[in-house]
Amino acid sequence: MNREQFYAAMGGEGTLDYEKYLQTKTLLNCQTGFAELCNADELQFQVVHQIEELWMKLIAYTLLDIDDYLQAANTNRVLTLFRRVHLAQKMMIQQVGLLETMSPKEYQAIRTRLGNGSGQESPGFRTLLRMYQPLWNSFEEFYLRKRGLTVEKIYDTAYDHGDAYVVAEALAEFDELFQKFRYEHMQLIHRTIGFGSKSLKGRPVEVLSEGMSHKFFPELWEVRGKMTDEWGAEYGVKRDSLGGHH
Repeated sequence: MNREQFYAAMGGEGTLDYEKYLQTKTLLNCQTGFAELCNADELQFQVVHQIEELWMKLIAYTLLDIDDYLQAANTNRVLTLFRRVHLAQKMMIQQVGLLETMSPKEYQAIRTRLGNGSGQESPGFRTLLRMYQPLWNSFEEFYLRKRGLTVEKIYDTAYDHGDAYVVAEALAEFDELFQKFRYEHMQLIHRTIGFGSKSLKGRPVEVLSEGMSHKFFPELWEVRGKMTDEWGAEYGVKRDSLGGHH
């Protein structure tokens, strides 16, 4: 198959039931036409980012359901749907690696096509940044307050690996994977435009790294440090060596 035959075949006719259901005719025309691509890497760049938007759409949609099930205290459904979210997040992280097959030179050509655009303008990303607080509010109300629990109790003094604990861990994993995605994206920026460069909006790239220090659910992370300090008070800051004394 030569390039002309490939270009003709790739769009499909859009007449079969599969094509109609998935709207493949529209979907496969959401990228710049083959003849208009600035280089061979631009298609990959667009496809990866478009897929990321679709994953974030699915994640956000699923989080709405999770919030409903948190309020119903339906733990089994909460955990099943969080597994879906976590898997989608992991795929987002893995997909960033595709863009590392681009050279810095090739990315510079693509960058000129972005105008003033940047990943910070992603509608999916901006939506996810607004969704964690309602989830936490529902968890706090229906898994902590209504059960007379606190984060400290479910992790330490009243620890029983119960519903509140496993849901808290699912929230923590969502938080952790989101931060891992931000980290991988930051590393990609370093690899393509450099650590000391300016972003597309003229801001230092280092400024973007500030978001990586932001945790959705700080209470779930702080309790671990507090527990370690309290345990440390029992056996001392410096523990005895496993080798013992001779």
